Amino acid sequence: MNFRFTENTGGNSTGVFLSRNLALHVSDQPEIVGSNRRSLSDEIGLPIQFMEQVHGDHIEVINEFTQSSPTADALVTSNPQMALAVMVADCIPLLLANQGSIAAVHVGRQGLLNGVWHRAIVKMRELDSSPISAVIGPSICGRCYEVSPEIFAEVTQLFPRAAAETIQGTPSLDLATALTFELEKIEIEVLTIARCTVEDSSLYSYRRDGVTGRQAGVIWI
Repeated sequence: MNFRFTENTGGNSTGVFLSRNLALHVSDQPEIVGSNRRSLSDEIGLPIQFMEQVHGDHIEVINEFTQSSPTADALVTSNPQMALAVMVADCIPLLLANQGSIAAVHVGRQGLLNGVWHRAIVKMRELDSSPISAVIGPSICGRCYEVSPEIFAEVTQLFPRAAAETIQGTPSLDLATALTFELEKIEIEVLTIARCTVEDSSLYSYRRDGVTGRQAGVIWI
């Protein structure tokens, strides 16, 4: 598996987006976002397919690279001539690979609940039946993802491993632990990059900063 997780440095954005914002939907200047994306593509050596993420469960199978960004929360391809990207600023960037296909999946609270991660796995297995491995990139940790008692109950009823507490002892969610458990349960080997987006100043965090940019997880065959 070839993959990379970007940080918020090394680009051309300014102000609150300093400096490698890769998202067009956060009011950064489109031409600057485009230059940040192009430089990342140049570093990897492949065109990078982005998507318009909406916290849904739609999966888009991409056969050829396109400049337009499909509305989806997971991209799947078996084309070795392109990379796939998922943008985040607290949600989990989930990257999946087997011998003949890859996927980039956006897994926030809604993504865990709606099973977009599982639907992506099913689609990959339709393309190639070899074992799948996963990488869970930097995301908000259980110490920082404070939620209401109602949201805590909604998520932990279905995913008990998500139950966590903040340092203050209030209800919180550990989505990465819950997702890891679910993936391992279906015999997927998981590598976790244990960096919290809220605690790590080199990463964008919506929970920490509000108006902010997006980093990306990128995967290619």
